[in-house]
Amino acid sequence: MSYPDPRYFSDKGEVTALHRPAPQHPDTDFVGASGISYVATPETTGGEYGLYKVDMGPKTMGAKEHFHRTISESFYVMSGEVEFYNGERWITGGEGDFLYVPAGGLHAFQNDSEEPLSMLMIFSPGAPREEYFEKAAEYVERNREELKAFQVRHDTYFTDMLDG
Repeated sequence: MSYPDPRYFSDKGEVTALHRPAPQHPDTDFVGASGISYVATPETTGGEYGLYKVDMGPKTMGAKEHFHRTISESFYVMSGEVEFYNGERWITGGEGDFLYVPAGGLHAFQNDSEEPLSMLMIFSPGAPREEYFEKAAEYVERNREELKAFQVRHDTYFTDMLDG
């Protein structure tokens, strides 16, 4: 494996670093999470990736089995334990554990423990996941066709929603 082709061609560097102080509160609540903080959105990374901090309470469902067609999803456990479904079986992930799911990979996650969980999720390339996090609960209350259209628009294909 080699480095990618250059994307910056000047002989001198630029002052472009971005600092985002830690938020006082999560950016949004989400079904199955105590809160999601937008650490780095695709808007701030030029579409390269999106980085989100997910905090889940004890005994909390995260996401049912699903896959993405255009993005990979990675998880890094900062504290607590999470149950990951890797497409074949459930695996317990603890502090410092990492799970990478390429585009098309079946996955799910939940907190089965009695303790809270905190983890980072990375989507690459970056995709506008913020609307998904902010409006998913609203669409779950709508009819199946609207919910499915919302999920497809956000590249999220739950296996229990697939036709055929």
